[in-house]
Amino acid sequence: MIDRYLLRYFLAVVDHGNFSRAAAACNVSQPTLSVGIAKLEAMLSHPLFLRTNRRVELTEAGARLAGHARAIEAGFAAAERDVPGAAERRSLRLGVLSTVPGRWIEAWLGALHASGSSDRVEIVEGKDSVLRERLARGRLDAALMILREHDDRHQPLLTEGYGLALPATHPLAGGSTIRAEDLVNDPMIVRRHCELLSETSRFFTARGVRPFFPARTNSDDRAMGYVAAGLAVTVMPDCFRHPGMIRRPLDGFGFSRTIGLAYARHVDAAALREGPTIAALVAAIEAGAVS
Repeated sequence: MIDRYLLRYFLAVVDHGNFSRAAAACNVSQPTLSVGIAKLEAMLSHPLFLRTNRRVELTEAGARLAGHARAIEAGFAAAERDVPGAAERRSLRLGVLSTVPGRWIEAWLGALHASGSSDRVEIVEGKDSVLRERLARGRLDAALMILREHDDRHQPLLTEGYGLALPATHPLAGGSTIRAEDLVNDPMIVRRHCELLSETSRFFTARGVRPFFPARTNSDDRAMGYVAAGLAVTVMPDCFRHPGMIRRPLDGFGFSRTIGLAYARHVDAAALREGPTIAALVAAIEAGAVS
């Protein structure tokens, strides 16, 4: 029988990616934690981690154990919550794609606060590849991200295209569609975290547009502020809005993305979808998508 403390040691290493930090989180010494992990590996007859000087990675056996360990720990937590007189307090570790509007998340958190929800929410921001890796390792319960055709355990919320963001005072602002060739003299902002950064670069280069880049940023709020102030134009998903900034389709730029929720294998996806926390998030996104 596997003792609960061994699973806690294991999950701490998974979450912190490092034996010393995991030991500190568990309030034990590193040798004590290492002995516990070694005992767990001996019980399962498989190594759980690949150890190098720089990082700790899960083996295939470790990845399989992670989902079970999360579910077992969640069961223990539920049992502890459900003693007579104890108030239920759910927790959600949500990954949030860095290229979704901040106003969606702000509206969601505001709705949770206004409702008096006691649910505990942990938000982890990141790009698509980072969220996928964390979801697969059980370090997230769900993620608001770009969905792919092969994804399962997911909940599509909206599909949108990309277009040009430009100042409301721009000479081309009155047009319905903008050609790349019309932007040959326009400076452009580089959104470093954009999932289509390479495709956008190739699109303009193929049309002879090699702009000056007055700003490079990982913040969409800052990028929109630069655009509204008249510094430059940029390509963004259609969901972004900002005072003083307008959106126009970009001729020939036919990319699109589907945003939705993906659920980790250790959670009950149906229960999460039907719960008030995820329902509030979905409502905030649907309202924000049409505003």
